[in-house]
This record gives sequence, C-alpha cells and structure tokens, in this order.
Amino acid sequence: MDDTLNRLLDKAWNKFLETPSDTRFLIAIAGIPGSGKTTLSKRLTAALNARHAAQSPNNPPVAAFLPMDGYHYTRAQLDAMPDPATAHARRGAEFTFDGEGFVQLVQRLKEPLTADSTTIFAPSFDHATKDPKENDIAIEPTHRIVVFEGNYLLLPHPPWSRAHPHFHLKIFVSVPSAIARQRLAARHVAAGLAPTLAEGDRRAVENDLPNGAEVTRLLRRADVDEVVESSEDGGWAS
Repeated sequence: MDDTLNRLLDKAWNKFLETPSDTRFLIAIAGIPGSGKTTLSKRLTAALNARHAAQSPNNPPVAAFLPMDGYHYTRAQLDAMPDPATAHARRGAEFTFDGEGFVQLVQRLKEPLTADSTTIFAPSFDHATKDPKENDIAIEPTHRIVVFEGNYLLLPHPPWSRAHPHFHLKIFVSVPSAIARQRLAARHVAAGLAPTLAEGDRRAVENDLPNGAEVTRLLRRADVDEVVESSEDGGWAS
C-alpha cells in the first residue's frame, strides 16, 4: 500500500475508533479536477472496509464512498438559468452544483444512529444521460464511515462551509497543473466528451483548470487536516 494512503488509513481508523457508536465518522476529500481525489477516496474507502473486515469478519462493510457528482444541477436546471449557454459551457463550475442539497445530506448523515435508523439515499451522476440519478447511492445504518469526494467540499464560504463542522477529517489533494491538465485531456477522450486529445485539452484549459484555480485560491490550508500531493505515477506524498 502507498505510504501516504497507509498513514491516512491509520489516522482515519484511529479517529473513527474514538467516535461515539451512535455517530457516523465523516471524511471530506477535496482537490482540483484531475488531482486524483476520486482514486484516493475509493482506495481509502476500500482500505477502511478491509481493516474492518479483518477485525469483524462477520459484519457488513463499515465505509461508504459518496462523490458530490450527484449534486450537479440537471441540464433542465441549467437551461433555466439567466445565461444557459454559459451554464452549460461551464458545467462543473461551483455555480452549477446544488451546494445546499449537498449540505442537507451531510446534516442528515450526522443525525444520531438509533435502532430505528433507516437507509439514507443520495444521488449519483449518470454519465450516459449526463444528469444526476436520484436515490442511487445507499448509505445504510451500518455505514459508520462516509468518505465524501468533490472539488468544492472545503470551500470557505456558504453553503459548503456549513458542512465543515460535521467532517471529522478533511483532506486536500494537491497536484501540479501540468499533471492535472494531462489527466483531464485523456479523461475527456475516454469519456467520449472529446474526439481527440487536443479537444480534450481545450476543454480542460477552458473549464476544468479555471475551476481548479479558484478552488486553490480560496482554500484555507489552516482549516485542512491533511494536504497530500498527487504524483505523476498516480501515488501520493505527504
């Protein structure tokens, strides 16, 4: 296991063990587009579940992964904005997300767990329809750990900042702009959003990287528990 990932696993697990049994342990992992935050979030979720399974082999998974992609505004909602053309062109920018809806989800997940607690459902993002898919991610009462992932989770202004007091561990994934740009261009081609790497690069330069620059500009590192650097080979360094 990557040394940084192993250290984050130990830190998260130890803090989780200190959390009351009726309280979910919430982790926020943010970063600019192309930083590798999704990969880190998924690997940390899997590692937490593996550690839990090793210690409690007969119990269900303890951790769930929850990306904020499901809180994209729908294309119909973008159509209703004052400047629909810009809204569609800039989809992925902060103003094209339902931050209020995301914060409400976080607040629901911080409600005490009881014998009567039921499944909480969150939206995912359907890349085929290019719109959110409601009630697609199930957070069960047995999910005592939730790993959130997204560009804007740690922004210092409302609505995002209202979620911060509920996060037990806040991680920011940093990455050199050149590496993010290369990853994003390839990602756009792989997703069918661009026919060539040149077109994928244009999308990255015109939308993704400006969004990332805004995230980096606004981030208050003093409010973050961990900053890790994403490397060219896909690993991380503290």
